[in-house]
Amino acid sequence: MKRQLIYPFILLFIFGLSCTKYKEVKESELPVITFKSISPKNIKQFDDNVVITIGYKDGSGDLGSENPDDLSIYVKDNRLKKEDYYHLQILSPPNTSLAISGNLDIRLKNTFLVGSGNQETTSYEIKIKDRAGNWSNSITTSLVTIQK
Repeated sequence: MKRQLIYPFILLFIFGLSCTKYKEVKESELPVITFKSISPKNIKQFDDNVVITIGYKDGSGDLGSENPDDLSIYVKDNRLKKEDYYHLQILSPPNTSLAISGNLDIRLKNTFLVGSGNQETTSYEIKIKDRAGNWSNSITTSLVTIQK
């Protein structure tokens, strides 16, 4: 008799779990980036700026911010332990939801040698964050050479 009473409660519990709403982020709403180029390939420390060009796609179009204090570009020099963050200007009109794509240039100033040698090579890891807080995939640039 007790078994017969337990089964309806188990079924109700399973039904209740299946009715629970979960916020699911569609893959098309997540930002996706691709590596396009890095230039120059050989730079003089402190003198030359590195320009990294990435391609971006975002199904919800919520990349960038009007607030300059919002830092949504992650750039990590792979020679260093700590990453840097940069502001991404808004790429589509606020309060809209439309698919966007394009290219973005990231300018890095004051690249320097970490060690005591005359030359080093490095690459950069990059990702971007949308206004909903979703991070893109991570990309790695090709190598650049830094000289004294």
